[in-house]
Amino acid sequence: MKPDYYWETDSGLKGGTLVFLIPAALLVVLVVGYPILRTAGLSLFRYGLATGFSPEWAGFDNFVRAAFDSRFRNSLRITAFFTLVSVALEFGLGLFLAFAADSLHRGRGLVRAMLLVPWTLPTAIIGVLWTWIFNDQYGILNAALRGAHLTEAGIPWLARPGPAMAALITADVWKTFPFVFVILLAGLQSIPRELYESMEMDGGGAWPKFRHVTWPHLVPFVYVAVVFRGIQAFAAFDLMYVMTGGGPGGATETVSVYAYQTYMRYLDFGYGCALVVVMVLVLAALATGLHLILLRGHERAR
Repeated sequence: MKPDYYWETDSGLKGGTLVFLIPAALLVVLVVGYPILRTAGLSLFRYGLATGFSPEWAGFDNFVRAAFDSRFRNSLRITAFFTLVSVALEFGLGLFLAFAADSLHRGRGLVRAMLLVPWTLPTAIIGVLWTWIFNDQYGILNAALRGAHLTEAGIPWLARPGPAMAALITADVWKTFPFVFVILLAGLQSIPRELYESMEMDGGGAWPKFRHVTWPHLVPFVYVAVVFRGIQAFAAFDLMYVMTGGGPGGATETVSVYAYQTYMRYLDFGYGCALVVVMVLVLAALATGLHLILLRGHERAR
C-alpha cells in the first residue's frame, strides 16, 4: 500500500520524490531569493551614512540619480568595452583551438586538460599573478621587453589607462577562454561525421561544410558560451579589484566596481543596490538580445 504522501504527477515524477525536494527548494529560495528581494527593496530607499543608517522612502529616485550619474555612465561604457573585446577574443581563440583539438587523433584529452588549468584557478589568484607579470619594476613582461631591447625603462602598464585595460583584458582572456573552448569542442564533437562525408561526395569544400554543416550545429553551443561569458564579463569584479582597483583615474572602473565602492566605501546602501538592479536589468537585456540574434536567427534559417 502506498503512503499518503505518494502520488504521481502528469510529468511522471513520483509524489514521494517531490516531497524530498521541498527542503532543497526552500534552501534555494532562502539563499538566492532573499538577497534578490532584499536588494530590490533597498534600491527604493535612501539608506546609508547620509541618512544616519535610517531608511527613507525614495521610490525611483535612486534610478533617476543613476540616469544622470556621469560616473555611472562612464562605468557602463568601460564595462561594455571590456565585455565586447574580451568575449570576442575568447570566442575567436576558443573556436580556433576547438577546431585544432577536434582534428587531433591522439592526445585530445591531454590538450583539453592542459587548457583547462587556467579556468580551474581562482580569479583573485589570477589577478595577483598577472599583476606581478605587468609590474613595471619586477614584472616578467618588462624584463622580456628589456631583454629584447624593445624598451630601456619599465612600462607602467597598470598606471596608464590604455595599458591597464589591455592588461585586464589579457588576464581575463587567459583565464576564461578554456570555458569557450570546451563548450565549442563539445559542439564540434556532437556533429555526425556522415554529414561531412555527404558534403564531400557532393563536391563541397571547407567553406560549404562549415556554412551548411558545422555552423548550424554549432550555433546552440555558441549561444551558451557567448551568453555565459558575456554575463560573467559584464559582472566581473574580482579581477579589476585585485589588479587595478578601478584605476588609474577610474579608467577601469566597471559597474560592479562602482557599485561596490558606493555600497562598501561610501556606505550609500540604497544607491548601491539601485546600481546592482540596473546592472541585472542590463544583463537580462543582453541575454535576450543574444537569444534573438543567435537562436531565433538560427531557427529561421532552418
